[in-house]
Amino acid sequence: MIKIGDQLPDVTLQEYSEVEGNGCSIGPNPVKVREAAAGKTIALFGLPGAYTPTCSAKHVPGYVQKIDELKKAGVDEVWCVSVNDAFVMGAWARDQKTDGKVRMLGDGSADFAKATGLTLDLTARGMGVRCQRFSMLVKDGKVTTLNIEGPGKFEVSDADTMLAQAKG
Repeated sequence: MIKIGDQLPDVTLQEYSEVEGNGCSIGPNPVKVREAAAGKTIALFGLPGAYTPTCSAKHVPGYVQKIDELKKAGVDEVWCVSVNDAFVMGAWARDQKTDGKVRMLGDGSADFAKATGLTLDLTARGMGVRCQRFSMLVKDGKVTTLNIEGPGKFEVSDADTMLAQAKG
């Protein structure tokens, strides 16, 4: 499992773009994790699935609401990673009004979740292999804090915890 001091895995996520620009076409665009994190401070959080209750009601909205404070604390970007395809993440981004605040990154084949050891097996519930709920502060591609939730919990991966860690 990934730990403090480790580099982010060399995998590619997908981000849905509504408009063309900055080298991005409309639709899914690849995001090479290590390349995209280089030289930046990233507040990265992962969750089991788009449109799921806790994720939609608490997890993403918390980061959207705290974006200005996170930026003041030195965070360059906030990333949300979920085992969903880029189209679902793009639609969820519209619903959650994350544009310009939180990058919604699809991990459709669970490559990131597997490479970090943060998988959650929900096959018995018909959801397949997903991502555990977690957050991490990443500086220049290296994990500096890591908060992994217990099963069914939402206590340590929230925006307030991340903000306190970014300030610290």
